[in-house]
Amino acid sequence: MFSGIDARLAGLRARYAEPGRAYHGQRHIDILLGLFGEIRGHLAAPDAVEAAIWYHDAVYVPMSTDNEIESAALLRADLAGLADPGLIETAAALVLATRFHAIAPGLPPDVAADSAWFLDMDLTILGADEATFAWYDAAIRLEYAAVAEDVWRARRPAVLGMFLARERLYLTDYFHDRCDAQARANLRRAIGG
Repeated sequence: MFSGIDARLAGLRARYAEPGRAYHGQRHIDILLGLFGEIRGHLAAPDAVEAAIWYHDAVYVPMSTDNEIESAALLRADLAGLADPGLIETAAALVLATRFHAIAPGLPPDVAADSAWFLDMDLTILGADEATFAWYDAAIRLEYAAVAEDVWRARRPAVLGMFLARERLYLTDYFHDRCDAQARANLRRAIGG
């Protein structure tokens, strides 16, 4: 990716191995890195996207509202002096886009396009085969083990329903064609409808 990243990977891997990370761990990162290999040629700033993959869930505390902000801050601090400042800011913008899974307004067109690819990769789990989606759903429940079961059963369908209600789950045609139908089937099943 860029000079000095190897020095940071051990710290990131340790974060992704933290207790309580059933889904937001190294397996998730490895899946995204595999997808990154497939779509790299479509990206304007592949090194920034790769950095965003590694950092987007580096800080993960269930029920926190600022994981993405803290992950972007960690990226900036870790990569300062190791990477071009423009790359760092692009990667941070991509990490911040995962907060609402939407492209932030006002981004330059090439960053907005890379954001679409990155967000789609992050949501491919919704369009995974039924068994993989079931693993994901169970892993998320484990990460939110502190939430009472009755509260979980009331709130989880609303979260999944927000994705299902989108006119288009995936922003790129590549992932829309590949994942949308299965994602909608998985979400309907998980919601119970």
